[in-house]
Amino acid sequence: MKLEDILQDPAEVYNKPQEVLDDGNLSEDEKCKVLAQWKYDAEELQTATAENMPGPDDSLLDDILAARKKLNCKD
Repeated sequence: MKLEDILQDPAEVYNKPQEVLDDGNLSEDEKCKVLAQWKYDAEELQTATAENMPGPDDSLLDDILAARKKLNCKD
């Protein structure tokens, strides 16, 4: 799958952030990009939920942040 496609919706491609780390087809820089997009999406979901626009209950934000830390991704 192309990076551009993955960046459209990382949660559609991966079930857990660990799967991004395990993806041998992506460079570390690409993994950081995917995790950054997923982090953005998760934060937007939290904002929407806080504004009474509920979405899925299971936010993976903590797992995404942990995966970014493992890769030493820069913000």
